Amino acid sequence: MTGDWLTQEFEQQRPRLQAVAYRMLGSLSESEDAVQEAWIRLNRNDAAIDNLGGWLTTVVARISLDMLRARSAQREDYVGSWLPEPVVTIDDSLTPEQETLIADSVGLALLVVLETLTPGERLAFVLHDMFGVPFDEIAPIINRTPTAARQLASRARRTVQGATTDREVDVHEQRTVVEAFLAASRNGDFAALLEVLDPGVVFRIDAGPGTSPGARPPIEGARAVAAQILARGTRLAPFARPALVNGGAGAIVGEPTRPFAVVGFTVSRGRITSIDLITDPEKLPRFDARS
Repeated sequence: MTGDWLTQEFEQQRPRLQAVAYRMLGSLSESEDAVQEAWIRLNRNDAAIDNLGGWLTTVVARISLDMLRARSAQREDYVGSWLPEPVVTIDDSLTPEQETLIADSVGLALLVVLETLTPGERLAFVLHDMFGVPFDEIAPIINRTPTAARQLASRARRTVQGATTDREVDVHEQRTVVEAFLAASRNGDFAALLEVLDPGVVFRIDAGPGTSPGARPPIEGARAVAAQILARGTRLAPFARPALVNGGAGAIVGEPTRPFAVVGFTVSRGRITSIDLITDPEKLPRFDARS
């Protein structure tokens, strides 16, 4: 393989590889690291490769699996909720590259559920259900038989089926609900908040590792979430600006090019079923935020 040809072929595969890694890791920065490591391994490889796309997908999956296993111990001391690193756009004038990224994104709610799976379940589900990789190709990656890999994906599927993603509701409908939520927050209107919150709504906060005062366990139930929003969020609501968060309606809080928070919403049947607030500074600077 010539260097120029290899580079061109790899760049054609990059979007798919990035998507695989992001679904496995829920982190843009870690996904980029996984894809870069795959490029390094490709350049070191001397053996013939019949299917470059399949080979690269397998390599990225293996790297992501190792990264998942390595970080599991680090999460034991995580205070509050760990949330994915979001994909955010703050206006409708997207470039073709951004449109591809948004179209290929998955909602925060689904990524949160994927985080509850074992590494093997997550890999089997992501590769098979999201990318159509056969179980006989997945099995060697996790050192299981194809039948065992199928069972892992099946268990993951049952868990994931309970998660409603943003993508199931038209984004314009989502925005209407989110705008009503923001208006009620600005006005301190408890009753109006209850109108837009699902009775079983979950409010998660990711303030980053450590003992940040913003870190706390998830809050559940419309009344509890509404009370929390009015106690902590009303003064910040005027600084919220609509945004697309992982392809769904959301908001950024603060300056467009330097927000101090991102909020993702999951909307189902006209009500908000989950609110994901990310204030971890390590996850905020990677936005494509333009004024």
